[in-house]
Amino acid sequence: MTRVVLYAGRGCHLCDRARSVLEASGAAFDEVDITGDPDLESRYREWLPVVEIDGARAFVYYVDPGALRRKLQAQSQG
Repeated sequence: MTRVVLYAGRGCHLCDRARSVLEASGAAFDEVDITGDPDLESRYREWLPVVEIDGARAFVYYVDPGALRRKLQAQSQG
């Protein structure tokens, strides 16, 4: 099963937009709030939102719905 993770921060409007794209795609995803976690803040803050698919960074700043669909299909076929 493909694992999708959205790394987001509180008050991040780009994160809200990425969440909406993920929700509209119907893909199951986990969301990790990096706010206040020093390790996560240092790894992800300047790139938010970050979407990883099976542990690999797939999107930063913006999630393109078509590209998301293609990446998820490729993962499920691989």
